[in-house]
Amino acid sequence: MSRMRNAKTRFRQLLEAPDWRAHLPEVAGEGLSAVGPLLSFLLLSPCLRHRAAVALGAVVAGLEREQPEAVRNIMRRLMWHMNEESGNIGWGIPEAFAEACCASDLAAKDFHRVLISYVIELEKDDNFCDHDVLRRSCFWGIGRLAQARPALAEWARPWLRRGLEDPDVICRGMAAWALRQLPPDMMDAPLLRRLAEQGPDAACEIFDGEDMRPTSVKELAAGGKERS
Repeated sequence: MSRMRNAKTRFRQLLEAPDWRAHLPEVAGEGLSAVGPLLSFLLLSPCLRHRAAVALGAVVAGLEREQPEAVRNIMRRLMWHMNEESGNIGWGIPEAFAEACCASDLAAKDFHRVLISYVIELEKDDNFCDHDVLRRSCFWGIGRLAQARPALAEWARPWLRRGLEDPDVICRGMAAWALRQLPPDMMDAPLLRRLAEQGPDAACEIFDGEDMRPTSVKELAAGGKERS
């Protein structure tokens, strides 16, 4: 227990540092022992949650060559946390899932469709995330995947379009942001324009790679500064 507590303290200090990205190789070098502490950080502040997700992606990428089954087990663990039967709500799991798919070829190849499935609503036998607040993170995660692996995220485009009419207004903004991370498509433009013209000013926060960036649904639909 003391060892776990010490590891959590050390990793948290590294991820809260101004140069936290410079410490990612150190965290990734811990391998599987870093997974537990990083997962616990997904329940903390939005910024630390996202940074922990990035770090988890680095861990997964570091494991894929020598321990591919460990990568699959981590991804299955994330899937379990998104399952209602686990007893968890799944806070931070879509962010971690996305960053793992961005960082690891293996995770991306085997699991990108699982991430997208969380916003696919069918009448039955779907994997749709029906928790509004958690679904916001699912849309963000698909947008993040689109930044790193647009060919894989392209499959999500029709579902992101449907997300522009999500009952939850923040989900609409996140779906708009995710859609704008994909290569432009002429079919997207009128849908995004309509959402922007509706003028919803509900507050959203987008992780820009370093910190949380406050914006609004209207701004996200109209198109704003994207992550480099």
